[in-house]
Amino acid sequence: MEVKKHVSRHHASQLLHNKFVVVLGDSIQRAVYKDIVLLLQKEKYLTAKQLKNKGEMSFEQDSIVEGGRLKEMHNGTEYREVRQFRSDHHLVRFYFVTRIYSCYMRSVLEDFRSGLKPDVVVVNSCVWDISRYSCRWMNDYKDHLQKFFSELKEILPEQTLIVWNLTMPVGERIRGGFLVPQIEHKAPLLRDDVIEANFYSATLANSYGMDVLDLHYHFRFSLQHRTNDGVHWNALAHRWITSLLIKHIAEAWGVSLPLEETKPLPGKRVLLKFKCPVDFSYWPPFHIDPYMEHQHHDRQSRVFRPRHIRPHHIRPHQTPYPPYQTPYTPYQTPYPPYRRYDCYYHHY
Repeated sequence: MEVKKHVSRHHASQLLHNKFVVVLGDSIQRAVYKDIVLLLQKEKYLTAKQLKNKGEMSFEQDSIVEGGRLKEMHNGTEYREVRQFRSDHHLVRFYFVTRIYSCYMRSVLEDFRSGLKPDVVVVNSCVWDISRYSCRWMNDYKDHLQKFFSELKEILPEQTLIVWNLTMPVGERIRGGFLVPQIEHKAPLLRDDVIEANFYSATLANSYGMDVLDLHYHFRFSLQHRTNDGVHWNALAHRWITSLLIKHIAEAWGVSLPLEETKPLPGKRVLLKFKCPVDFSYWPPFHIDPYMEHQHHDRQSRVFRPRHIRPHHIRPHQTPYPPYQTPYTPYQTPYPPYRRYDCYYHHY
């Protein structure tokens, strides 16, 4: 695993100078917002307490605008939190959402319609959508995605950059604020549902002309940075996410950014290389699928992979094909000789 590169505070601040950035999503997207706000001011990482806190009155010179501790704190689907960081040359806003399209999301879109138009919109909504509302989530999720993408494209000007973040890998054993006792039985299947939801959301976002940042792909071999709850990620991972976003925005705007090597968290030993029996320096012909974790049950073999938006998934003996000209066909993959993530520092 190569050493990660990160963007410095100076370059991030210059790139987002006089820009309005909006982040929409769940608690992971809230941490994305917090890391952007922190990087615009300091060359530091988020602390564990900052990552865990929600609804606080102030974080690094930002303010709570709506919900959070201004109202009752809870883990229900009606929880609201709107935060905003404003300086002389930066404006960053965060909306906590539990469903990609709802009455509340329509009110957020009305803010965009009647107020200041953002320059960048970073959005993701998946885990709550597929776990908290219905067991048969697929049709509702696809329908809500279409409505959201359609209205968002209609409201925002063409020059607004919309980045759809794919959901990051979820652990086999998970626990978190969204996982209330009523839906604990869904936990073992959630990691598979996330991969299917990623395929549908990436396909729809691509068809609406939006940018897709595949965080699931980027962090598939970095599970040591996932926290014990199986859902959230540590400060180093979030700095990498911020760097990926900043780099993506820079490429979209035609700006070249120098990158620096990621510094370890102060006082902690950071593992940057795998100690794994499988050699990942080459691309095996079929034994290991880079987008899914193999298990003994059959459902994993039917997981969808959005090949058409990932040209880097083409293997050396294959030739790339144009988008939408080759239909996706689920296929069986032989069980690999080793579990892909059985590294000495990670346990499920």
